[in-house]
Amino acid sequence: MAVVTLDSLNIRSIKEVELNNRRVLVRCDFNAPLDDDGIVTDDSRIVAALPTLRYVLEQGGKVICCSHLGRPNGKRDPAFSLEPIGQRLGALLPDIDVMLPDDCVGDAAEHLIFRQRPSQIILLENLRFHKGEKSNSEEFAKKLADRCDVYINDAFGALHREHASVSALPGMIPDRAAGLLVEKELRFIGELAKGAKSPYLAIVGGAKISGKIEVLEKLVDTVDGLIIGGAMANTFLVARGHEMGRSLIEQDRIRLAQHLLKRFDSKGVKVLLPSDVICVDDLSADASTQSVAVDNVGPEQMAVDIGPDSRAQFAAAIAGESSLGLPKTIFWNGPMGVFEIEAFSQGTMAIARALARSTARTIVGGGDSGAAVKKAGVSDLMTHVSTGGGASLSYLSGEALPGLIALRGGRRST
Repeated sequence: MAVVTLDSLNIRSIKEVELNNRRVLVRCDFNAPLDDDGIVTDDSRIVAALPTLRYVLEQGGKVICCSHLGRPNGKRDPAFSLEPIGQRLGALLPDIDVMLPDDCVGDAAEHLIFRQRPSQIILLENLRFHKGEKSNSEEFAKKLADRCDVYINDAFGALHREHASVSALPGMIPDRAAGLLVEKELRFIGELAKGAKSPYLAIVGGAKISGKIEVLEKLVDTVDGLIIGGAMANTFLVARGHEMGRSLIEQDRIRLAQHLLKRFDSKGVKVLLPSDVICVDDLSADASTQSVAVDNVGPEQMAVDIGPDSRAQFAAAIAGESSLGLPKTIFWNGPMGVFEIEAFSQGTMAIARALARSTARTIVGGGDSGAAVKKAGVSDLMTHVSTGGGASLSYLSGEALPGLIALRGGRRST
């Protein structure tokens, strides 16, 4: 099994940088979901950052966290304040005072930073309150760089973003390195990209092929079996000659789907598509549902989830009860249906439960898949649940991630 190391990428680890009595800016991914009352409903990304934050504190460093939250479109919006994140972080670190200035740059942030005590974490306000963050502004990055001695990127979920705090900023700070979470993520996702144990089964879902073309092209050469679910399966089913009614279909991707199916077949990769789907006439939570074989989808029906036969067939493949044999590695990214509606989430939940029973190395690519294993209460039974769906797919597809490029060549202090 090939192992991706930071050293092979010319990137320093946080453990190779002197942190004692230094101001350490940690780029985190605290883009956590909030409810209508502004309460964090899933703190997985906050919890995932704790090992790096604790390590800096233990080494005598002064922690300054920065992150984005949502899409405030470059202006201050209280609905996207990091205050709820700070409250949750404080609850997870009860011996530490979490301080939140009213901005990520300017006098208020500077005042707290230069008076920071070792028992405090400063959580800068939402980076995306400034247009310079998403535009990768060097001017904005410089304002952040001026207030720290060390830069640590622990935001795996943002590594594929060419934003100021991820791309422009690191090169301004010689002592830059990857955090413990990024190192862990690269180890597991890199394993899939560089040589997973065979038989290797991939499960890919979600709405569209267009967002996963590069990954599917890459999987042709690496997997032994492929399960396709979600709305993207509709396009593949049409490519195989099925009528899918009013289901979401990418008409301009049908020929691509046919091409991919031929490529997988030429490589001897077993591709499993749904044999039945849950259909509705109206996309609403209280819609009447019907389990329909893919040969019998009516002209007015919409597929919103995989059906019971498909769930059983996919679960059997995960358990090794198919021609693929017992998988040793399984990667899952993307829901099997309209997961955000409870009535249409059963296929996704069935995959989560099947993975929990598997003896394979199970790597879940974040996003709705990560939410599903958490909702099913089986996160701890996975080998690894990624904190970055988009970043994991980008890395798997061989894309050069701006956040990793920017970390290269950091000064080794120890």
